[in-house]
Amino acid sequence: MKSFELCILAADKPFFQGSCESIVLPTTQGQYGILASHRNTVAAIVPGMLSYRTPEGEECVASVSEGIVKVEAGEVLVLVDTIERPEEIDANAEREQIEQAKEELLQKQSIADYHATRARMARSLARLKTKSYKR
Repeated sequence: MKSFELCILAADKPFFQGSCESIVLPTTQGQYGILASHRNTVAAIVPGMLSYRTPEGEECVASVSEGIVKVEAGEVLVLVDTIERPEEIDANAEREQIEQAKEELLQKQSIADYHATRARMARSLARLKTKSYKR
């Protein structure tokens, strides 16, 4: 399979740079897959699980927060606020965050607080999904 150059950067650290055969990202339109020779595009990334496959056949997964992906001239650039490998995620803490968010959603709050609570909950759900991913 043909490969392309992939660069994944978080706000606080570089995450991956190298050859890649495919990448699947969570976007506002659903899961979005990219292969070599993909047309130029820009898309918004939402909290969820990102996965990519290297030419050696290694499949890597990570939990991402909001960000953007740019495909240009056969290269893919992923910029996200945060990114975490499954081993970096504390499942118990995420379950606790989800329960707390559920309780907060039942309380009277401003629209801005409501959306912030839903975003925290989505992020925790994405982390749990990544943590429990089986290859």
